[in-house]
Formats: sequence, C-alpha cells, structure tokens
Amino acid sequence: MDSSQTKKRVVGVDVGMEITTYAVVDARGNILAQESFSTDAYPNVESYIAVLSDRIVTLVEANGGYESVRSVGVCCPSSNFLTGCIENSPNMPWKGVIPMAAMMRDRIGLAVALANNSQCIALGEQAFGVAHGMKDFVVITLGHGLGSCIFSNGKMHLGSKGFAGEIGHTCVVPGGRECSCGRQGCLEAYCSERGILRTARELMEERTEHSMMRQIEQLTPKIIFELCEMGDALAIETYRRTGEMLGRGLANYASILNPEAIVLTGGIPHAGHWLLDPVDKAFETHVFRNIKGQTKLLVSMLRDGERDVLGASVMAWMVKEYSLFL
Repeated sequence: MDSSQTKKRVVGVDVGMEITTYAVVDARGNILAQESFSTDAYPNVESYIAVLSDRIVTLVEANGGYESVRSVGVCCPSSNFLTGCIENSPNMPWKGVIPMAAMMRDRIGLAVALANNSQCIALGEQAFGVAHGMKDFVVITLGHGLGSCIFSNGKMHLGSKGFAGEIGHTCVVPGGRECSCGRQGCLEAYCSERGILRTARELMEERTEHSMMRQIEQLTPKIIFELCEMGDALAIETYRRTGEMLGRGLANYASILNPEAIVLTGGIPHAGHWLLDPVDKAFETHVFRNIKGQTKLLVSMLRDGERDVLGASVMAWMVKEYSLFL
C-alpha cells in the first residue's frame, strides 16, 4: 500500500437556515480553510446545490486540490443519514424529499454523506468535545429547533428508518402551542428560540409589572439573557419556565435511555445558570429514582461557528470512499 496516496482531508458543510458554512478539515479536526454564503438567497434547491457544489470545488482546488480530499459530510436540518435525503423539513425553505447527497455527489464527483444537525454534532462531540471517550450519551441541539442524537454502545442509534431522537417533536402539553411540524404541544414549541420568545410574550401579557423586555422591538434569547443579568424579573421567569419544561423532557428521555451524559449545544445554553439551574432541578425531580444524580448535564465547549462543520467532517470519514476522477 502506498501511504502517500492516502487522502488526509475531508470537507465539512453546515447548512443553516440563514448561513451555509463549508470547510476543508484534516483528520485531527483542524479547519484549514473555511468560507460561507447566504442559504436563504437560494429558495430553489437545485440552484442552491449547484452554488454549494461549485464553491466547494473552488475551495478544495485552492487548498490542496482533489487529490487530497477524500469525501464530503453535510449537516442539514431534517436530513436522514440512511437515505441521504432532506425529508419534509418544517424549517428549511425546500419542501418534500430532496436527495441532496446524491445530487452533490453527481456534481462534485466525491462521496457525500448527509445527516441532521444533532447527529453531526454528536459525532463532533464524541471526537473532539465533552463526550470524548463516552459510549452512551445524548446530544441536545437548542436553536431554531430542538433536536437530539442518541449514542448507544459507542454508535449512533438511528432507528429503523433513520428518525430516532426526535425529542423536540414529542408532546409535553396536550393541546398546547402549535409547532412548526404541524402538531400541538411539542417540546420544541416551548424550548426552541421561537418557544422562548413566545414564553416572553405570554409573560408580558399575563403580568403588569415593569420589564425592560417591553421596550425592545426585536427580542432574542441573547437579549433576554442579558436582561436576566440585569435582574429583570420577567426575563428571569422566561428562562425559568423554559428550563423547567426542558428539564421535564430530558428527565423522560433519560429515564428511557439511562445515558452517562446529556450534552446541550447551540446558542440557547449560553444563558448559563438562568436556564441550567431550572433544567437541573426539574430533571432531578422527574427522572427515574434509580438513576437520579447519575446523569451528567454538560454544555458543549466547541465553538458555535465550528461545531457543526467539525461534526460533518467526522461523518465524511464514515462514508464509503468514491471518486469520479481518481
């Protein structure tokens, strides 16, 4: 075997609702080159995939060329690792079933693996993050949506059709808030970015007390966190309610799976103890007594701008190697 011919780089892609980031990554997780562009500038998926593929080719050619890159990993919401398709995404602009991995492979000429955010992030956390060395853990992604990935005995648990881990779309309030998936009372409708903002609005309608939240036209979870730091009572209550709901959902999850750890990722956990204290309290109150106090609640230490790309790069090493040119 000629080790000089071994390809030592992959491409990791993070397809976000607003921004797509793509990077050349080596086997140690070092990002060698990275660029991004606007996702929502391409409402037509064929045009989007054409632009993404062309940009990947350009980046690869400028950073070692095709002969150095083994494969491509793509992280995208509502993607199915088993089929390589985006399937009926409630949040992305492209609807229906889209065979994204096959479409990109045909344009780029390299093997392409596709998975959802939670699965890619879990791979990255196990390889480079706080779950390194763990075999049984759960990753929770908290952002525009709420997703998760289950690692069992050192491997991702995908389920029979690839949809395991959709805790965000489990019902926690029968007849509750409408979720983006079309159902009511889902955990995502209470603990995602939109859920937090709705809780804030409901609190301002319920109560008459002063709150600086009333003076801000474009509230965000980050701004609400900053108001918590300033002692705003309604902002603090917003995260308390969010944390309590999340803690209950995670307690049910842990009671079924008995993981070593639950890893929280995304921007929302940056709220720190305002969110995590009520999560922990509700979790320990509702979790099965035999595992009470035994599940670690961890927050990812990987940088937000790199976590998904790194996870996608780990997945790229998993796909069977293929090249149209070499």
